[in-house]
Order: sequence, then C-alpha cells, then structure tokens
Amino acid sequence: MQPAVAPANRQPSTANHDVAIIGAGLAGLRLARLLASRGLRVALLDRKPSIAAPVHTTGIFVRKTWEDFPLPEEQLGPAIRDVVLYSPSRKTLAIRASRDEFRVGRMAWLYLQMLEQCASAGVVWIPGARVESCDANGVTYVRHGRRERVSARYVVGADGARSLVAQHLGLDRNRQMLLGLEEIVPPISREPVLHCFLDPRLAPGYIAWVANDGEEAHVGVAGYRRNGWAAAQAMHTFRETLPFRVGRTLERRGGLIPVNGVLQRIANERGLLVGDAAGAVSPLTAGGLDGAMRLSTFAADVIVAYLESGDARVLRQYTGDRFRARILARRWMRNAMRVASSAPLVMEAAFTMIRTPLFQRIAEHVFFARGSFPTIESPSLRVVESSRT
Repeated sequence: MQPAVAPANRQPSTANHDVAIIGAGLAGLRLARLLASRGLRVALLDRKPSIAAPVHTTGIFVRKTWEDFPLPEEQLGPAIRDVVLYSPSRKTLAIRASRDEFRVGRMAWLYLQMLEQCASAGVVWIPGARVESCDANGVTYVRHGRRERVSARYVVGADGARSLVAQHLGLDRNRQMLLGLEEIVPPISREPVLHCFLDPRLAPGYIAWVANDGEEAHVGVAGYRRNGWAAAQAMHTFRETLPFRVGRTLERRGGLIPVNGVLQRIANERGLLVGDAAGAVSPLTAGGLDGAMRLSTFAADVIVAYLESGDARVLRQYTGDRFRARILARRWMRNAMRVASSAPLVMEAAFTMIRTPLFQRIAEHVFFARGSFPTIESPSLRVVESSRT
C-alpha cells in the first residue's frame, strides 16, 4: 500500500524520505525492508563502512525465531539440542531438548543478504555515516569528512544499546547493561553443544559460554562491569581453564547488552526505537535477536499507520508497558542471578539446587521455552485509525 500524500503533521511533505533508520543491524535491516516493501521511501544509515564488519552479536537464534520468520537456511549453522551447564568448580549438568532449539547464524553473510533484499525493495543505503543529530525534519551526519543531511518525515533508532537517537529524540535509554566479548574459533568437536559456565569470577551476573555447532565455535564471556572485572582478562582466563582445547581465534566480537527489559518510552511523534536501542532483549537470557525481529515487525505496522493517518494515538500502542508485565518473571530472575553471582560459593550452592528435578525443569524451561520475547499482535492499530472516522 502506498502511503498517503499527507504526512503525520498534515502538511504537504517536502522530505526526500518517509523514514530514516539509523543502524543496520538485524532490527534496522528488517524494518527497512518491511517499510520499503509497503511503499515508503526509506534511507538506512550506519556508521560502519561495510555491513559485514565488525559484527557485534553472538548470533544465536532460538527455535521460535526461525520457525516464525523467513531466515535463510544457508546462513544458519547446524541445530543444537544439547546444553551442558558448569558450576564454578566445574560440576556439570547436561540437559537435552526434544527438538532443535538453537542455531548460530553466519551473521556477516546474513546481513549482506538482508541488505540485498533492502536494495531490491528500494532502500537507500548510506554506509560510513556518523550521526550528529536528529530533529523533526531528518538526520545530520558526517561522511567522508563532510557534514551531510537526509530529510525524513520520521526517524528510527536502531543504533544499539547506547542509542544516540534515543537521546536526540527524548526517549528512554538503557541503564542496566552487560559487557560481552566473544571469539570465533574452529569447532571443538563435531557434536553440536551449547556449553554454559556459571562462574562469577569469569562472568559476574551472567555466564561464559562455548556455542559449538560442529562447523565453528563461539567462545564468550559477559558480565557486569564491577569490582575491577575486565572482559579481556576474563576471556583469557576462561580459555586457559576450559576442559577442552580451543583453537586459534578467527574473529573477535564485543559490545554492550541491555538487560533492563523493553524501555517504557520508545516512541513519539518524531521517531521510535527498535532492537537493543529499545531494550528489546530478554532480561534473563540476554538474547536479543528474536526481540529484534518481533519488535521491528510491529514497528513497521505502527509507522505505516501513523504516517498514513497522522494520528499520534497510534504511537501509544508502541510502548514498553505493552511488554514489561509479560517479562516481569524474567526481570525478577535476572535480579536473583545477580545475587547468586555475588560469590563462587553462592553460585555453587545455587548450582546444586539446579541439579534437583524441580529446578532442572526450570532450567529446561529457561533454555527451551518459546517465551523469551512476547509475540506481538497489532489489531488495535486498525481500531485507533477507525476511531478518527
């Protein structure tokens, strides 16, 4: 459907684009393609000169993401069903899903394919753009040493956990974040297994991991930056103390991971936030790829409805209040994990509890349930629009 001629402010539009999206990660790429395929003029900006490097995300997709969204099969690694948990003293607990649960995406190639889809839909790609400011009429950025501007009726922040777009638009910003560091190495075995290490000395407040799918392995640590914890030193110690041999590093990744849950104020009449910028990450598992796909899909519906109707009431549907109650249990579990990770002995005791039948079932639910991020329905957008007639 082509957007109406009248923009959201009901004045004739002189903007070159309907929407400017800042950030070409999974959330920004998906939203750009969805909006362009619905007839909007979209500009996609990213500070990186290349879409493929550097990649910041681990790239672990959960089952409900590849079941619900058309991810390219050739860009997903072999499926993983087995998870092995390790205590600080390296006691183990193995759990196995009845179905395929995890697949590691080849993210650089996935981004390239998604960008190709965006180009086919008519998205204007602007790489190497360092955004300076956003306002009601568009975005000012620096590229190749020159200050440039793209005019747009609406701006989207898909620019990560520390979103500058959120600051410029006066929207909420993430406050609770983990720092993650990961190295990609050759596979440690042909058997696909996700190894998770619960050790506050390595990963205070979170886990260290080895995601091995038989084709490559991702070795990572993440934690709260407190009491002198340094990710690089933790990674070195982790590699040195692993119970299996890890090969040479092929690629390094790192970045901040928001775990405060979806922020409350993530939209106004100037723009909105998606992905990590909106806090669309599971507070407990810190997985953000599923949230990026779902929130971007919903954002496309909201943006189209708003630009076509000019009714700001549409934007009220796009709020963190819609999600926060549904992830309350995960936020409480996140706080409990922070307490349990205060010392190795506390974590060791917690691990002993996990090995009991009841808590093992809880662990299986955390790892294998489909509810890491709520499914979003948007029939109410049509009700808001129809209320104007």
